[in-house]
Amino acid sequence: MAPRIRAARDGDTEAITHLQRHIIDTTLATFATEGRSLSDWQDDILYGDPPILVAEAEDGQFLGYATYSGFRSSEGYRHTGEHSIYLTEAARGQGVGHKLLSELENRARAAGIHVMVAAISSANPAAARFHARCGYAEVGRMPQVGRKWDQWLDLILMQKILREQGTAPPDSAQRSR
Repeated sequence: MAPRIRAARDGDTEAITHLQRHIIDTTLATFATEGRSLSDWQDDILYGDPPILVAEAEDGQFLGYATYSGFRSSEGYRHTGEHSIYLTEAARGQGVGHKLLSELENRARAAGIHVMVAAISSANPAAARFHARCGYAEVGRMPQVGRKWDQWLDLILMQKILREQGTAPPDSAQRSR
């Protein structure tokens, strides 16, 4: 499967919303119980902040999406992003996630992001393995900080430094919400 990676368009909002809702409703991969609304996704796509990338098959079939936002609201964290990546079941294990994450990292790097963080549910060990293969290191584990479906869940924090040591991003780097 050779996916095409591109910026999300208005026509993608339904597929993005549906995939997010499916993941929320059927897995412990996210602690969320409510997804974002169609209009929230439309606004983000319209304004391009945060950046949202879509993976699609050669025939145009939607395979998944990735986005990142600021890690924390304090100005001192403006060069740190936290990403989310969601794939359809058909796309998993096909190299789609790697290609999608790689392009997201390239765009984040160009926008002045120095470190990318992944916050992963302990109930999703495949995601932790995927991120390790993509160069992310586990830097922390927060026991029982999430609760969903009457279960306490740990949060695994992983990060990847996107820029070479000593290469400071411009202070004017654009910051996603």
